[in-house]
Amino acid sequence: MSPQERIRFARRTAGLSQNQLAQSVGVQRSAVSHWEAPHGKNPSVSHLRQVALVTGLQFEWLATGRGEMSLSRDAQLDSIATAEAMLVEDPLEFRLLIAFRDAPLRARLSLLEVIEALAAQRTGRSKVVRSPGNGQSLSGTG
Repeated sequence: MSPQERIRFARRTAGLSQNQLAQSVGVQRSAVSHWEAPHGKNPSVSHLRQVALVTGLQFEWLATGRGEMSLSRDAQLDSIATAEAMLVEDPLEFRLLIAFRDAPLRARLSLLEVIEALAAQRTGRSKVVRSPGNGQSLSGTG
């Protein structure tokens, strides 16, 4: 997750609009928009510290992606809230994620293989995707 995505994730998890976060940190809404843009500017250390305080997330995780994210106890991440917080904005991708999570555990690997095969047909090449948690290959077709 990029620094910009972590800031957006933090804001959404806290249930704040860009304007609300800007007011809490003491900046203009456009500053928050720039911080969240794909190739946006990074906030100053003091502003990032304020974002961490306002959203209840650990500063180290917000700044570097390392360490514990430590969501506040008030943030309950059921599957739909998690999907929204993880920046799924495409409605089809969101539906796919919900359907995948609702599928029985045994069916998930089969679903993944079907989707990867369809993607490989479209692009003419297959990808080896690494699991974010342990670096294991999720696809042996690479």
